[in-house]
Amino acid sequence: MSDARKQSLYFPEEMLRQMQEEAIRQDRSLSWIVQRAWRLARERMSKMPGSGVAEPPGSSPAEVP
Repeated sequence: MSDARKQSLYFPEEMLRQMQEEAIRQDRSLSWIVQRAWRLARERMSKMPGSGVAEPPGSSPAEVP
């Protein structure tokens, strides 16, 4: 069972419109699109200096070249 907590997020209008269009295109929920985007961006963001993105338990830290 997943830990589903309600959270409000605010996006610029154009970004929200694009995410909604992508959700329709993929026949997915907006929540699914945002969660998937975070999973894809997480590693990249962790390589940014001072990003402080925590690694999930049981995974190894991303290597920075």
